[in-house]
Amino acid sequence: MQHNRVASIKNDGLQHDLQNLQDLQNLQRAGITNNEMGAGMFGVGIQRGRRRRAAAVTIAVVMALGATACSSDKDSSGGPGGSGGSRKDDKPSAAPHGPKALSKAQLKAASFTDGQTVGKYTASEYTLGGPLGDAYTADPAGCQPLVSLAGDVSDHDPAAQVQRKVDIPDEMLGITVDVTLRSYSDGAAAVVMKALDKAGKDCAGGFTEERALASAKYLKVEPAEAPDFAAEADESEAFRFTILDVKGKLKLYEYLTVVRSGSTTLAFRGEIPGTKDMGGIPQDIMTAQWTKFRAA
Repeated sequence: MQHNRVASIKNDGLQHDLQNLQDLQNLQRAGITNNEMGAGMFGVGIQRGRRRRAAAVTIAVVMALGATACSSDKDSSGGPGGSGGSRKDDKPSAAPHGPKALSKAQLKAASFTDGQTVGKYTASEYTLGGPLGDAYTADPAGCQPLVSLAGDVSDHDPAAQVQRKVDIPDEMLGITVDVTLRSYSDGAAAVVMKALDKAGKDCAGGFTEERALASAKYLKVEPAEAPDFAAEADESEAFRFTILDVKGKLKLYEYLTVVRSGSTTLAFRGEIPGTKDMGGIPQDIMTAQWTKFRAA
């Protein structure tokens, strides 16, 4: 599902400028060069252009389906070609299966608040949208769950999501953890976890992360240590990624841990600028978020 945005040309331009400023700050903080910044910034713009075009297509499809539905209603109610009653092949729609999806308000109540501290770390809200990596895609496509589970680029669109950034504010080159809570309808959360597990196995030998005008090579996907509370969750997946930078010279390391509880997934993606291996997502960050989620 694409999210429709209605805005004036002036406001759209302002939004674009603000996003570019945030993206530039993020890229500078990560120690990326000016050339790489250019590729990343334009890449995001292209991705968003695709989203707007996809949103327009979605509107057209919905309108067409609405017209078809009206025509069908007329037929079944005695209109042209209709019988004036229910048809013999009418069947009740299938009942939703799986736990009920949490609303955005419920996810907000269960997530870190802006400014909340966890030991030496502080949680904050993303100024505009979420992390840049949400728009990245994988080649082959089967590795996509390892890159991004955002609805715009993955097979399963969440019913709601809330994202927080957790880091040490005074450390420009320190650990950054993206914490994302997503709820899914009709049992899709379990399907997402299966896709993650499959991608972890199928893509162990590496794949490419596409960033529109740049790309990064994942050299290796390995299992990582599960969170301390994994036994309390319905499912959990944890990975360590060895990534070749966009220049093909440096090896970088990222970690991804995803746990599922009912209709909701809690994803933790951690990285640190440079070649240092952070050793995994800090357990205190994951445990604090899990504890708050369970208490909500």
